[in-house]
Parts: sequence; C-alpha cells; structure tokens
Amino acid sequence: MPANPARLRYFVDETSLGLGKALAIARDDTIHIGHPLVPELPNGTLDPDWIPVVASKGLIVIGRDKHIRTRPGERELLQQHGLRVFRIAGKKDMKTWGYLERLVRHWDAMESAVVEKGPGPWFVAINDSGLSDIPI
Repeated sequence: MPANPARLRYFVDETSLGLGKALAIARDDTIHIGHPLVPELPNGTLDPDWIPVVASKGLIVIGRDKHIRTRPGERELLQQHGLRVFRIAGKKDMKTWGYLERLVRHWDAMESAVVEKGPGPWFVAINDSGLSDIPI
C-alpha cells in the first residue's frame, strides 16, 4: 500500500529503518527516512537536520534512539519544534519482527496516546508491557 500524502502521520527514523519500511508497506500513513515522499531526508540525515523537518510536517516519530532526548542540542530541538516521539524501549535488541510485533500489540494504545497528549513535545516509551511517559 503506497503512502498517502494526505494521511501521513508517522515517521520512522533511521534507527529502525527495516521496521519503517515494513510499516510503510503495511500502512498508508507511515513513512521513513529515505522515503520518496521526503526527498529532503535521505538516508544518513543527522537527527538535528531531520527533527525540524519531521516536526514541521506534524509527523510522530517512531524509533529506538534513547539518546535523542538527552543529547545537547537535540533535546532543545525536540522542545522547540514540539516533536512527538514513540521510542521502542527495552534492554535487549530485537530483530525487526520483534519490534513490529510490539508495535502492533500496542498500536491502539499509541493512537489513544496521540489523542490524549495532543501537540508536542512529548516522549513515550513503548515497552513490552505497554506505554510509559519519559520526561524530555
């Protein structure tokens, strides 16, 4: 299913590119870094460069980068641009299939969180057991 520019809602960063490609095939509201609908964000685009672009498009980030909210400069960009982030959390790395399973299992809770939290900035961890807010 090709992405529908009018329905875009989620952006998967490069830390989860395989997951992003799978979601972009399965859903018409999800794109990833390097996707044709964001030619200004080719693979390899650094966080400080994609954060303002993704936020300006109103997209919600899905990724695994736990440092995006703690690196000097990036935290300020998150706050300044009102970025909304779902971070796939956990102590061990998984294969793309494991991340996909976790997202599918918690997708309804993610959708509810988007409505409840409204505009950003916010940062939510997706753990095996559910969602939890993380201070920025």
